[in-house]
Amino acid sequence: MSNQPLLQLRQLRREFPAGEGTIAVLKDVDLDIHAGEMVAIVGQSGSGKSTLMNILGCLDKPTAGSYRVQGRETGQLDADELAALRREYFGFIFQRYHLLSDLTAQGNVEVPAIYAGMPGEARAQRAKALLERLGLAGRTEHTPGKLSGGQQQRVSIARALMNGGLVILADEPTGALDSASGREVMQILGELHAEGHTIILVTHDMQVAEHAQRIIEIRDGQIISDRPNTPRNPLATSAAAPKTQVVKPSRLAFSAALDRFMEAFRMALLAMNAHRLRTFLTMLGIIIGIASVVSVVALGTGTQQAVLQNIASIGTNTIEVRPGTGFGDRGANRIRTLVASDADALAQQSYADSVTPSVNSNATIRYGNVEASGQIQGVGEQFFQVRGMKLAMGSLFGREAVHARSQVAVIDDNARTTFFPDGSDPIGQVLFLGKVPVRVIGVLQAQSAAFGPNFGTVTVYLPYTTVMSRISGQSHLNSIVVRVADSVSTQAAEAGITQLLVQRHGVQDFFLMNSDTIRETIENTTQTMTLLISSIAVISLVVGGIGVMNIMLVSVTERTSEIGVRMAVGARQSDIQQQFLIEAVLVCVLGGVLGIALALLFGQVFAQFNSDFQLIYSMQSMVVAFLCASGIGIVFGYLPARNAAQLNPIDALSRD
Repeated sequence: MSNQPLLQLRQLRREFPAGEGTIAVLKDVDLDIHAGEMVAIVGQSGSGKSTLMNILGCLDKPTAGSYRVQGRETGQLDADELAALRREYFGFIFQRYHLLSDLTAQGNVEVPAIYAGMPGEARAQRAKALLERLGLAGRTEHTPGKLSGGQQQRVSIARALMNGGLVILADEPTGALDSASGREVMQILGELHAEGHTIILVTHDMQVAEHAQRIIEIRDGQIISDRPNTPRNPLATSAAAPKTQVVKPSRLAFSAALDRFMEAFRMALLAMNAHRLRTFLTMLGIIIGIASVVSVVALGTGTQQAVLQNIASIGTNTIEVRPGTGFGDRGANRIRTLVASDADALAQQSYADSVTPSVNSNATIRYGNVEASGQIQGVGEQFFQVRGMKLAMGSLFGREAVHARSQVAVIDDNARTTFFPDGSDPIGQVLFLGKVPVRVIGVLQAQSAAFGPNFGTVTVYLPYTTVMSRISGQSHLNSIVVRVADSVSTQAAEAGITQLLVQRHGVQDFFLMNSDTIRETIENTTQTMTLLISSIAVISLVVGGIGVMNIMLVSVTERTSEIGVRMAVGARQSDIQQQFLIEAVLVCVLGGVLGIALALLFGQVFAQFNSDFQLIYSMQSMVVAFLCASGIGIVFGYLPARNAAQLNPIDALSRD
């Protein structure tokens, strides 16, 4: 043995809060343990031996005094530096085994090497070799629940040796075993000591302590005896040269970090699979929130497209001239300066593709014994071109009919189904508009546009001259509609119309309304409404995120023992935090994917019951929703993950 102690304690004290004061569990302990020794620390329950072992294994820190590991002072080390010491120097064998129930025997053995950065292939080979050496060659793929107590303790020993096990700390290694299994475990520990491992047994059983070369008895937090012993195990007397070098796996930092990430990812999947119902219920808030956001955006986009298509059916690229200063002008009815000659002048301009005057009137329309209130539209011969209307049967009236003030009419599909419900041919039939008879010469195709000129009512189109002279008796127009030539911008056409009519009227007593303005207004309104409703839907996302946080906090509480085991075998705080954060993000991301799928399913169902328009899904909204789900996982998963990472290893190990 070397003169330099491997483990050295000087005036070490450990105190715990007790009410308003403190209680000293260890009192000014001085102790040296050299490499290659097999030491037994014995004492009754409450004597302080377990606390001493926890400090020796860097699971706990002393309140005062000094503790050095191979000359390195531990008192000022942070949590991750202590974790590094546990990875490099110590292997723990617990009385209750503390194996991870979701992992196989080989998986449990590999855990310390993952945190140490050992390559995957080398890690698997070493784990298998250790299990074979300990008589578990055929049990490597069994989970702890399928192993006996003795076999579980052997897995625990193999795990302690995975990173070299320079110092093996065995806490009551035979306490939960039958006599035969206990003898086998002590035999294995004797063999390990013979190979040069430093073995520290913590026990209250003197028969176990008799296997050691040195027995330290502790009582009331003080060492009362430290004596050499002739061990029962003959292997212990032939110890090999002590192991004083720590073997650190050489590995690129990125590869090692990736291995730790994959381990955390795998454990997150195992934990989610082990609690499938709870995981689904946790996701439910995220699923509903994401589905709501995606569906609302799709509904808003679909509605907007349907409305814009309706506007297009009115006539694309059109400008309507109306008297007054704008919508809601109460004096507009008194302005009668808009006349047919204005329409003729506009028709001569280069920016005008076609122009139609318009006068409106209402009347009771009668055919035979069928009557209906309807709208009478007096229009020019180019009206149907301006509005983009298509003929279903018959013909349209032309310039001659306008000039002659002919009593001919073109009816819409509403009028056809109202007055000719039996499918009879309306062409040539006579309708009475009030007392004025008109002959039907054409029928228009059905208009699906809610914003079409008929507004869903029965509409009859006549030459505007006929309406002005025979029905309304007015000499002025209600409006003029100009279809702008494709080669001219709407802004240029508006400027030209304004200039021409101001010259003719001497004042601007009219206002212009174009389809682009309506389009922009509706787009802005739809976007505002979509944003508003989406904001409401986001509330469910936040509620779902809070649910994730609550469940993850519960998960941390349930898996405290697992966290303690991982810390004991060398997991960094970042490793623990990463594991729980990955789980939270996975829950939210999977919830986001299911939410998007639910939204798409809703779209299919919606399409079956509504043929007017369909939901239009945006890849952008789905990506944003997916990113939101990930962000919620990170934000609401951080607190539970942080709480898990900051657990005290001793407190964590003491909970089951």
